Amino acid sequence: MSIDFDVTSGQTEWRHAVGHGPDGVLRQFRTGPYSFETGGYLPEIVIGYETWGELNRDGSNAVLLEHALTGDTHVARGDSDTPGWWDGFVGPGKTIDTDRFFVVAPNILGGCYGTTGPSTPDQAGRPLGSRFPFTTIRDGVRVEARLADALGIRRWHTVIGGSMGGARALEWAAEFPDRVGNCVVIAACAESTAEQIAFAQIQTQSIRLDPQFRGGDYYGATGPDGTPAPGPVEGLGIARRLAHITYRSEPEMDLRFGRQAQHAEDPFGSAGYDRGRYQVESYLDHQASKLVGRFDANSYIVLTEALMSHDVGRGRGGAQAALSRLSGVRFFVAAVDSDRLYWPEQSERLARLLPSTPPVHYITSPIGHDGFLTDIEQLDGALRAEIFT
Repeated sequence: MSIDFDVTSGQTEWRHAVGHGPDGVLRQFRTGPYSFETGGYLPEIVIGYETWGELNRDGSNAVLLEHALTGDTHVARGDSDTPGWWDGFVGPGKTIDTDRFFVVAPNILGGCYGTTGPSTPDQAGRPLGSRFPFTTIRDGVRVEARLADALGIRRWHTVIGGSMGGARALEWAAEFPDRVGNCVVIAACAESTAEQIAFAQIQTQSIRLDPQFRGGDYYGATGPDGTPAPGPVEGLGIARRLAHITYRSEPEMDLRFGRQAQHAEDPFGSAGYDRGRYQVESYLDHQASKLVGRFDANSYIVLTEALMSHDVGRGRGGAQAALSRLSGVRFFVAAVDSDRLYWPEQSERLARLLPSTPPVHYITSPIGHDGFLTDIEQLDGALRAEIFT
């Protein structure tokens, strides 16, 4: 049994022997009005999501896959044949076997890949911009629960995610423990640390201090000559440069770039101070350019601040009290050994606070935090043995 969605009306139609739709293709579902944790309110929330595989009749084979900060819903290839960001991990015969499991990947609340966020127009057609409410990881999970209800999923076989996706997976277990069978938390922690918040604050401020930010209402703005204004792309680019340094390890960057100059450029410049770049500078410029071309600056702020607020123990008596109640959920915890954003010790602490005190599985990678993306297949054997049996 499955559901087809009427995106316009938000109505659902139950059908037998009908697929959930094409694999790996973005769809949307209207969830209705929502009141945010901090008091904000929107009269309509749309959630964008992609699916792979088929939900079985008792709904017991559903896997929720949570993306990271600037990730999207397109985890793996499907009928679109467009590569996904976990292609080697999700698909027929792979670790998360879409011949066996029904995989759902939603875009988080506040994002810019199909779910309501700051760039979403209001009923009058004006982007929400600065009027978009402050949102938390918990808000995002509560909205995702509405999608699960509509899909006929009462309990997830597994909720899995890395980085911010790991925070979302952990929040799912804490908020809806009866709806999570297995929780896989990769390169994430129980609560954001002061250092993580500090890195994040510099990123959000770099966007806000861009003259083109316009208080968050830069959509449709024009310059003095009447041409479209670019928006806070310079600030967003700086934010991405800083973030990317935390995503990679120092040894990896030194081995890859060292002090080498970019091709045909002289970093020592001239008397006019017109110097070229080192290779690592060119690399960061490239990473900034890629993100600016695909991501909304307001969404970057909203989601970064949601991650800054991440604390599984908030309002639950602290992390130890919150996690000690989750004896009905089976946990799988993993870390990247070279991670300098989410230190392995944070994963070890998370595991110690869980009732089952699971072992921490390690991804061995020289590159740092991004190892949860590039080397995720290292967890294949352990995940097949412990979770996807």
